[in-house]
Amino acid sequence: QMQLVESGGGSVQSGGSLRLSCAASGYTYSSYCMGWFRQAPGKEREGVAIIDIDGVREYAPSVQGRFTISRDNVKNTVDLQMNNLTPEDTSMYYCASGQQTSGFDGFNDWGQGTQVTVSS
Repeated sequence: QMQLVESGGGSVQSGGSLRLSCAASGYTYSSYCMGWFRQAPGKEREGVAIIDIDGVREYAPSVQGRFTISRDNVKNTVDLQMNNLTPEDTSMYYCASGQQTSGFDGFNDWGQGTQVTVSS
């Protein structure tokens, strides 16, 4: 099982930027697809961005062009650079990993989450 620890959340004004980071340990990190998800109170969890073992990225339409996911297979980290944030991005953000994934499905190891709050 992969252990995941997120950091980098916080509060920012609309239009600002934040960078989230996730440190992974446990199994062979490079063989795992990594992703960022978010869940706001009263809403379902949604996929934000994923990056597979070959570095291929996929983004939710709502963050395309504003967020960038990257991974470092030496440091065993996955980052999410978030630019031009809006209040709609306010949520708890979770790092996730999986080996048998398809798009945003199939992730089965999760971090504890880090809160992102964007004020208008």
